[in-house]
Amino acid sequence: MMRKLIFVFSLVLISNLSTAQDVAVLTQRQQADVVDSWLEYRIENVLPNLMTETGIDMWVVISREYNEDPVIRTMLPATWHAARRRTILVMYQPSANAPVETYAVARYDVGKSFKRAWDPETQPEQWKALMELIASKSPKKIGLNYSKDYGHADGLATNEHQLFLEYLPQNLQQSVISAQTLAVRWLETRTEPEMATYKHIQEIAHSIISEGFSKAVITPGVTTTEDVVWWYRERIKELKLDTWFHPSVDIQRADPANNEQNRNFATKSPDSVILPGDLLHVDFGITYLRLNTDTQEMAYVLKAGETEVPAYLQKAFAQGNRVQDILTSNYVAGKTGNEILRASRKVLDAEGIRGSIYTHPLGFYGHSAGPTIGMWDNQGDTPGAGDFPLHAMTGYAIELNAVVFVSEWNKDVRIMLEEGALFDGKKVTYYNGRQKEILAIPRVNNYLGN
Repeated sequence: MMRKLIFVFSLVLISNLSTAQDVAVLTQRQQADVVDSWLEYRIENVLPNLMTETGIDMWVVISREYNEDPVIRTMLPATWHAARRRTILVMYQPSANAPVETYAVARYDVGKSFKRAWDPETQPEQWKALMELIASKSPKKIGLNYSKDYGHADGLATNEHQLFLEYLPQNLQQSVISAQTLAVRWLETRTEPEMATYKHIQEIAHSIISEGFSKAVITPGVTTTEDVVWWYRERIKELKLDTWFHPSVDIQRADPANNEQNRNFATKSPDSVILPGDLLHVDFGITYLRLNTDTQEMAYVLKAGETEVPAYLQKAFAQGNRVQDILTSNYVAGKTGNEILRASRKVLDAEGIRGSIYTHPLGFYGHSAGPTIGMWDNQGDTPGAGDFPLHAMTGYAIELNAVVFVSEWNKDVRIMLEEGALFDGKKVTYYNGRQKEILAIPRVNNYLGN
């Protein structure tokens, strides 16, 4: 099944080429075919393991139109942009490791996987139809999407929760539990078909960043940071992609009046004209095939007479790569996000590196569900999300910075980096490499390495 999915994707990818510097983007129809195939694969190959792992034999996901549960958004077919009326999905596993039975207590089939299990002609009340289905299965644990630690797992609206409990037979009331862990595991787990394509998705993001940080877009002394930001937004639309956040571009420069290295991330960088000698930073993400990227990279505008990025800035940049290596070396299956952060910070302190780590899960959502590893405004433990353990086949935005004193500028420079990566249970692999050198404007050489 997995090989078939990859083969089909490869064929449609080759058949319709729309390029961002020769990187292919599928048509809308082709994207829908891939998304639906991936969803079927997940339900057949991921869901049974996760329901067994968490001990929930029935998972009920309820949403009303345009008030979508974050989980149901990942279970709807590609042609559905929202739930319809009240959409109720029921997943039942009759025994450990058994295939999961899937039902839609709705007026319609929900894609190929969730067949309609309600006939309004014979049972006019949707809630009663749901309860009849539940009673027929006699589940031991009924998981609902309410959660203290994750908004992604807290999508059950108060009204729907109350109605569910009002209709649920008394003998099943004690069976209801939070599906927080199941929801997080569903959202964070990456499949083989998805992983076969994530490198390509990250490559597209890298290509767009590179194009924006080039002489094709930037005219020093004329182009502003906001010009580049909006060029990125337009480029995303031109390529028929989406984004989950508005990009940003900022400048650090030798000028003592420039304090970008000290800016709090809660404040927006001012719009500024880009000049020779500027150190640029971009925060950028795309959404493609329901998966997201989150990337931060840096570039330098060559001054007259310069043919390469100054060695002192490249040396400072290397400190950012060192923080990445320290963090990813502490990825150990079973450790919590807080434990990984503490272990990494211990090494940073021992090496005298002024680093800050704020890494987060990445996948169906840009800031997705899973273990939080630091926050930009908190380098200590993060209760709840930081206590979640690390699992294999999960994706992350390796996000962090290093502050380095640059004597040539007589000030600190902040190296800010972020790259998508997969933890396979043993090691972290960047989806499409990582930035190893500051990108020169105009271009000097290839900037991506392993």
